[in-house]
Parts: sequence; structure tokens; C-alpha cells
Amino acid sequence: MAFDIDRFTRDSAPVGWDDLDLDVFRDEPLPPQTLRTLRYMCDVEYHTVCYLRDMLVTPSRGEREVGAFMTMWNREEFWHGEALAHVLGLHGIEVTYDEVKARRVKLGWRDRMSPVKQSVLSNLAGKDFVAVHMVWGAVNERSAAAAYKRLAALEAHPGLTALLRRIAGQESKHIAFYTTQARARLAESPRAQRLARLALRTAWQPVGSGISSDAEVSHVMGQLFAGAEGRKEVDTIDRHVADLPGLAGLTIVADALERVAA
Repeated sequence: MAFDIDRFTRDSAPVGWDDLDLDVFRDEPLPPQTLRTLRYMCDVEYHTVCYLRDMLVTPSRGEREVGAFMTMWNREEFWHGEALAHVLGLHGIEVTYDEVKARRVKLGWRDRMSPVKQSVLSNLAGKDFVAVHMVWGAVNERSAAAAYKRLAALEAHPGLTALLRRIAGQESKHIAFYTTQARARLAESPRAQRLARLALRTAWQPVGSGISSDAEVSHVMGQLFAGAEGRKEVDTIDRHVADLPGLAGLTIVADALERVAA
């Protein structure tokens, strides 16, 4: 199924919450463990611009559809961060620009060297890198959408559920783009299949691992994906990944869950 990039760029809009009764949080505040997870999610969404920065030094920048998608995708992810920050603010947890900036500065040389590393490795891979980028994006977006849906189901909160479902709906569009691109590009190139398989097997980590502590990653993965229902979501993500050309047998999300639970 083709992804209509022109329609996506035309229709992209901020995730809205003005029509939601978020004052309900004053009488029914979220528990601390959920606020901790929301803060993690908010940090991830605000960090998207750094991921975009790293991708703009790779062969992906020369692809029209990929470039158009990344522009709108970055905006939508920023809006997700704004929505989550608003909910956190209603609980007295302020996420200011200075705090976001401080978190990036704290990453130190790893963050500063990331574009250099990405540029060297991706340009050595050439055009096949774009397929790896698309697969990686598909896994991350599926993970994000599953996380939002799981948190909405676990809390079943009148103020939170509707907002998280709206965010997950936009993430689903991102999944569609990445997956469509990944499937087509992998099918055309056995080399791209080998590169993608190697990258996922050796380097993929849960979304947010690069900007949050191991303790925070373990908390979020444990809260959202522990138990039978959580494991079902994990297996579904892995099944979609393994269904892509050349990636049969990979269980990267389940493997990551086992690592953080150890």
C-alpha cells in the first residue's frame, strides 16, 4: 500500500487537547509511577529534533519523500511533547526549555559526536542506509504507539486516555510511512537487508535509552510491558519487524525487555 506523502504533509496538524476536560486531573491526579513514565515520554518527544539532526547528515536527506516526512514528523513529535508537558504541568511538574537543554548538555561528548558518527557510518553504507533508517524508525514508532496505548489502558483515566490515543493515532501514521518505505527498500536490496539486520541485532535499544538512565528505561519498560498483556504487545512489534524482507527471526524488543528486567 502506497503512503501518500503529499496528503500527509498537507494534513499534518498539532495534536489537540483544548476540547478535553483536563481539569479532571485536579480531582483525580495521576499516580507517581505514571507521572514518571509521562516525563520519560515527554523527554523522548522533545529529543526528536536531535534525532532529526543526526539524520540530516546521512543519505536520507537526499530523498524527497523522506525529507518531507522528517520535517512534518519532527513537528508532530514536538507537539506530542507539548501535550505531555501540559499534563505534567497540571501536576506541578514543569518541563521548561532550560530543563530540556540541560538534559542534552548532560549527554556530553556522546551527543556532540553523534552527527559525526552517523555521517561517517551512513555514508559508507550509501543509499542502503536509507533502508536501515526506515526500519529503525518503524521499530521506534511501533514501540512508541504501543507504549501510549498500554499506558492509556493501564490508567483508564478520563483525562489521560483520550489524549494518549490521539498521540498514538499520529504515531500510527508515522508507522505507516516508515514501514512502507522499509518494505520497498529492503525488497530491492539484499545488502540493505544484511545491514538492517546487523544494525537492529547489535545496536537497537528501547526508545529513550540514549537520553535517560538505565533505571528510567527499566521503570518504563516494566510498567508498560510486563505481564501477559505487555508481552503480547512486545511480541506483536517483533512479529511486524520479522515480517519485513530479510529480517525473519529477529526478536529485538523481547530481547531488550529481558535485558532491562535482568
